[in-house]
Amino acid sequence: MKKLKHEAELVKAAIEAGVKYGEDRGAVEFEPHDSAADKILYIYRLLVHDKKIQPMPEDQVSQKTMRHKLAMWYAKQLPKDHPLLK
Repeated sequence: MKKLKHEAELVKAAIEAGVKYGEDRGAVEFEPHDSAADKILYIYRLLVHDKKIQPMPEDQVSQKTMRHKLAMWYAKQLPKDHPLLK
């Protein structure tokens, strides 16, 4: 798993996009006190369920790998000349 150059920023943006996706879809309503770890887990599971990302084997699912997977998912939605991809 190769770390992305701006992975922290991509993860933060992916969480925001994932929260919006889940709430727009009507699948979830996040509370302000929900932790980032809880949001990451839920967004990962929702995107896998909706076939937006490939699932990882259960023994490889961790916060680190889910964060990376969400960052990759979000990076693929950005235009090629976006500053976070440079």
